[in-house]
Amino acid sequence: MYTIIDGKKTASQIRLEIAGEVRQRIASELKVPHLAAILVGNDGSSETYVANKVRDCEEVGFRSTLIRFSADTTENRLISKIDELNNDDDIDGFIVQLPLPRQISENRIIELIRPGKDADGFHPVNIGKMMAGLPCFLPATPYGITELIKRYNIATSGKNCVVIGRSNIVGRPVSILLSQKGMDATVTVVHSRTADIEKIVARADIIIAALGVPGFVKARMVREGAVVIDVGTTRVSSPSSKSGYRLAGDVDFENVAPKCSYITPVPGGVGPMTRVSLLRNTLLATRMKD
Repeated sequence: MYTIIDGKKTASQIRLEIAGEVRQRIASELKVPHLAAILVGNDGSSETYVANKVRDCEEVGFRSTLIRFSADTTENRLISKIDELNNDDDIDGFIVQLPLPRQISENRIIELIRPGKDADGFHPVNIGKMMAGLPCFLPATPYGITELIKRYNIATSGKNCVVIGRSNIVGRPVSILLSQKGMDATVTVVHSRTADIEKIVARADIIIAALGVPGFVKARMVREGAVVIDVGTTRVSSPSSKSGYRLAGDVDFENVAPKCSYITPVPGGVGPMTRVSLLRNTLLATRMKD
C-alpha cells in the first residue's frame, strides 16, 4: 500500500512554525517580514498562485504587497519597479511572477532582482551558491521537494534518483540538491532528447517528474516500491468541473500509485510546498537584517 505525500498538510505545519517565529519577532520588537509580488497581465494560473501567496502571508503574520501591471507594460517600466523594490529597505523579499509577456525578457528581469531579496531563488548568484553548497536562497520548488522528502523520512543516500526535465527552475537545481552531501543520491537527469528514457526511469528508486507533459509517467516506467514526486501542474479541459478545467500532473496517478511506496498527488503535493518555500526564503532575508 502506498503512502500519499501530503504537501498541503506539510506546508500547513511549516506555516505554523513560521507564524510562531513571527510572533517571537514581534514580541522582541524585531522587523515583521515583508514579501512583495509583481504580477504582469492576467494569466489565470498566475492570478490564482499570487492570490494564494497573499493569503499565506496573512496566515503567518507577514506583511505583503501585490503590484500589478497590465499585459502590455514595457520592460523598462517593470525594471523601474524592480529597482524601486531593490532599494526599499522595508521589502525583505520579492518575486516577479512568471511567465512574463513576450516583450519582456525573463532572464533579464531575474538577473536584476537583488540576490538578497530573491525570494524565488532564481538569481544566478543564488544558483551558483547552491551549486557550491553555500548558504543562499534556494529555488522555491526544489526547496519544497527536498523538504517533503526529509519530513517523510524518505531515504536518499545511495539511491538511484531520476529527474525528468532539465529546466533551470526545477529539474537542474533539484538534481544538484539531491546529489549534495546530506542527501547523497545518485542522480540522472533525463529530458525530451534522452534515448531509452522509459528504461532509465524504470530503474529509479526515486522519480522526480518535472517535464510539464500530463500523464507522461506510466505504470510500466515505475519499479515496485519507487518514490514518485510529481511536479507537473498543467491545466486540462474538464467539462464536469465548475471551472471547466482541472490540474493534471506528469504522472498517471491512478495506475502508477499502486506500484509506489510514496507518491505526491496533484494538486496538493509539491505546489503548496513551493509557496511555503517563498515564505521561508523571505524569513531568512529578514533574519539577515537583524
